Formats: sequence, structure tokens, C-alpha cells
Amino acid sequence: MEVHAEEILKRPLTNTFGAELQGIDLAADQDAAIIEYVRSLWHKHKLLLFRDQKLEEAQLVRFSRHFGPLEIHLRKEYLSRENPEVLLVSNVKESGKTVGILADREVGWHYDQIYLEHPAVGSLLYSLKIPPQGGNTYFADMHSAYEALPNATKNRIAGHQAVQSYEAFNQMYSEPTSKEQKEKTPNVTHPMVRTHPYTGRKALYICPGMTTQIVGLPKEESDALLAELFDWCTRPEFVYTHSWQKGDALLWDNACTMHRRDPFDGRHERLLKRTTILPDAEKAKPY
Repeated sequence: MEVHAEEILKRPLTNTFGAELQGIDLAADQDAAIIEYVRSLWHKHKLLLFRDQKLEEAQLVRFSRHFGPLEIHLRKEYLSRENPEVLLVSNVKESGKTVGILADREVGWHYDQIYLEHPAVGSLLYSLKIPPQGGNTYFADMHSAYEALPNATKNRIAGHQAVQSYEAFNQMYSEPTSKEQKEKTPNVTHPMVRTHPYTGRKALYICPGMTTQIVGLPKEESDALLAELFDWCTRPEFVYTHSWQKGDALLWDNACTMHRRDPFDGRHERLLKRTTILPDAEKAKPY
């Protein structure tokens, strides 16, 4: 069924960011005008929720590709066999082995793929199995958090770079990083304040899960400033809490939102499928 932009209804999720879109089927092959409208809403609201979706993996990949090239995650053991652009986020076991990444414990605040030289600009996460309790995902609006910072703090961090470490994240929330993974994901530095490659908005580009050091500052001073900023950007006024339902699809902006997840009872299965959207070549730098 053909959909027109004026038929897509919007409902805000918070006062500063996030919107639920109604009336669009992500499985359908939407025309260019609808894709551009969704793209504009994504850039405006930073997080889009689509309820009651029924997606095959190929349809998830097709829709995601409208917004940029897709990453093939280095954890190949957790990728879909048929569609390697799809990462399984799950505690489901087959033959005694977990098929997905980030099983059932807490996963702390992080930006997806901030550890890449050319970091991601988006993620699309689609739910197929949801436990009755737990497993909520929280999103922090890092653009609004930056805008609300005191000018003195903005001046203090202006021009500074910070180190991002995939290994640090794994030590806290996943399996130990292998030698091969370390070689593929050396630590990188990015600006503490990222200028969005498409909108030009500025956002804090740091996260507790992967940011380990502010370049050029003594460790004690760096740790104290990072702790202050982490406390600031996770204040309730900057955070949206998502309670998952089967068929939810969330598309968020990885240039200006970070997220975390609650643990859940591992006796219940949880299965979600994620694509990760990279910037176009000319927009690759995080500045």
C-alpha cells in the first residue's frame, strides 16, 4: 500500500528528542519521498520508534541501507549467516551455544562503534523475542546535554580529544578481546564534542563504556572531568527509557545519542537484530 508523508503520524517520546512514527511499514519498498521524509525526522528527533513491524532480515537490511552503508561487525560469530549486515543481540542458545552478543546482563552507557576511525551514524534494532521484565534500553540525548552545559564547561572541553577503547568495553560488558580483535580495533581518538556530519549540530561524544582518557590531561584530572560529564548527560531530563514490545524497531542517531540496557532474567529468551549505519565517504570524519 502506498504511503504519503502526510499519513505518517508522529508522537513525541520526550520533551527534547525521540518520536514514534505510525502508518509506515518498514517491510514495504518505500519510495524515495517517504525515505527522505523519514530521514528528515530521524535527523530532527534523533530517535524514531516504529511499532508492530514484521521484518525479514533482507527487509531490515534494505530499509537500513537507505540511510548509509552498513557495517559488517567484527564479531562474525554473532552475525546472521544469510545477511552478515545483521548482528544478533540475544541470549538465545542453540546446541548449548549463545547465538547472539551481549547475552542477559547489564550493558552500560555507550555509543555504538565509537571505537571505529570513522564511527557509525546510526543503528536500527528490531525486536523478535522480549522477556516479560527487564531488558529496557535507555537513550541519552547528547546534543541537548551539550547545549545545556555551562559555558565554562563548554570552554573547558573545547578542542579536546578523548581516547575510545573497544577493549575497555569488552572488559566490562562482553567477552575478553582476542588478539585478532585488538589488532582490528586499536584505540582511537575523537573530539569530545562531535559536529554531526549531516545536521551540523554539536553533541558530547564520550561514553562511560569506551571513553578512557582525555588526551593531554593528567589521569586524575581526566577521570574527574569525565565523571562530571557522565553524571550530567545521564540526568533524567536528557534520557528516554524504552520498554520493548515484540515488533518494535528503533532507529537512533549514533552521532548524538548514547544508550545502555538493563539486565534481565536469563531464563527468558530475548532476540533482537541490529544493523549499523556508517557515514557516506564524504561525511566520514567525526568533526
